[in-house]
Amino acid sequence: MKVCIVNGDDFGASRGINRGILEAHEHGILTSASLMVNMPAAEDAVAQARHHRRLSVGLHFNLTNEGEPVVDLGDLAACRAEVERQIERFVALMGRLPTHLDTHHNIHRRLDLQACFLDLAARIGRPLREHSPVRYYSSFYGQWDGETHLEQICSDNLMRILESEVAPGFTEIACHPGYVDPDFHSCYAIEREAEIRSLCDPKVAERLRALGIHLVGFGDLPRFLADGTGSASHSGEVRS
Repeated sequence: MKVCIVNGDDFGASRGINRGILEAHEHGILTSASLMVNMPAAEDAVAQARHHRRLSVGLHFNLTNEGEPVVDLGDLAACRAEVERQIERFVALMGRLPTHLDTHHNIHRRLDLQACFLDLAARIGRPLREHSPVRYYSSFYGQWDGETHLEQICSDNLMRILESEVAPGFTEIACHPGYVDPDFHSCYAIEREAEIRSLCDPKVAERLRALGIHLVGFGDLPRFLADGTGSASHSGEVRS
């Protein structure tokens, strides 16, 4: 069975990004989002998520921001303390643990910080990106070498990604939908709005169905892993 999670990073970064993520969830194929608890629109994201019960919400640890880091990345004790602060803030905001864990700019890949995130994931029993049964696909992204590549995030290419990259088992496609606004300064800007259009394109949903790919959120993952099958008995939980 091919099971796909489409996860929107940067939830809470700005109201415009929140709006884009929720639009891609309501009208497109996005099933999960990762919340930045130390960003200006975090509380707005939480309030909006309460009206979208099928949206899985995880924690997008933010140690790097878009410019000046939140914490000295060379100070392991300070990083650990910040990670603990952010998980506590998530629980305070959401009233529960996150459905999954990942990091802004994939900072968990740093070998000196990796154990910090792995330890927390093991302690709370939640999947950490690239360290779970879910394969992470990161190339639905419209910029590299400082240049915009909208062809990489068009709906036709998204359909090609679904066909070629979603194999039997579990696959996460990361995305960054959002509307540009003055509350969040990022070099990844117009690309976010292009992602919304692709994620909401009815042709993409039709292609998913034709390929037999089942859409789920990270919150559904434990039920699939419990029986080890990803069987059709879960069809009531799955957007297909």
